[in-house]
Amino acid sequence: MSASVRDFIITATCPATSGIIAAVTGFLSQSQCYISELSQYDDEHLGHFFLRARFRFNENLSADIVTLKKDFAAIAERLNMQWDIFDTSEPMRVLLMVSKFDHCLADLLYRRNKGELNINITAIVSNHLDLRPMAEREGIRFVYLPVNKENKTQQETELLKIVEETQTELVVLARYMQILSDNLCKQLAGRAINIHHSFLPGFKGAMPYHQAYERGVKLIGATAHYVTSDLDEGPIIDQEVQRVNHTHRPNDLIVVGRNTETIALARAVKYHTEHRVFLDENKTVIF
Repeated sequence: MSASVRDFIITATCPATSGIIAAVTGFLSQSQCYISELSQYDDEHLGHFFLRARFRFNENLSADIVTLKKDFAAIAERLNMQWDIFDTSEPMRVLLMVSKFDHCLADLLYRRNKGELNINITAIVSNHLDLRPMAEREGIRFVYLPVNKENKTQQETELLKIVEETQTELVVLARYMQILSDNLCKQLAGRAINIHHSFLPGFKGAMPYHQAYERGVKLIGATAHYVTSDLDEGPIIDQEVQRVNHTHRPNDLIVVGRNTETIALARAVKYHTEHRVFLDENKTVIF
């Protein structure tokens, strides 16, 4: 395969009916495209259909994605389909939000630098100054937005301005220890991921490891989910667990938990940036 060949991803969701796969794959074939990966799922309970395909144009053709999109629109309209096509060579523009804990930020930066995550970090926003040196070492813009009851609305407005001006596509709360307002959650619906340091839906809210200790748990975990106005109730993207026992005190659980948090968050970010996640009401479909 030529080094100049570009891969694309098409994602589609629509009401379930017969002929969807044939319509999509037939169109790509007729458009002289080669499909290298195809995934589909039919949620028969809700009547929702989901599809993701990775494809490229045949080597003797130039990648005319604009025309391809224009031609596919008629098929999508007939099937009442929500869809998009993405160029895999273009990194997703991601804004990271942090407070004082550095492990999730450090992990995401490492994976970005090693090429595990195809992302362009537009900014690191924090309500504290503790992690500013990490951003500066990486040459990433650091924005300090301290939050209190009086300025919360103003600072969230400023955050949205940054998201817009940087053309950010995904916001990642990498242990950002502030509750977002209902308005901000709605503005970022489907494009903001949070890592919760517990295995949801149990042990919500503050001090989950202390709650887990009091209950004598044998497994602790972390949950990466989309942000919604319902605290820690958003659609779950990924979860990670680790076995513990009676000798683990709260601080021990915190140490063990850091690893689960970084793994779950990194996987969730990777799934999202590779366009593998579909919202299915309050659940997710992940290819």
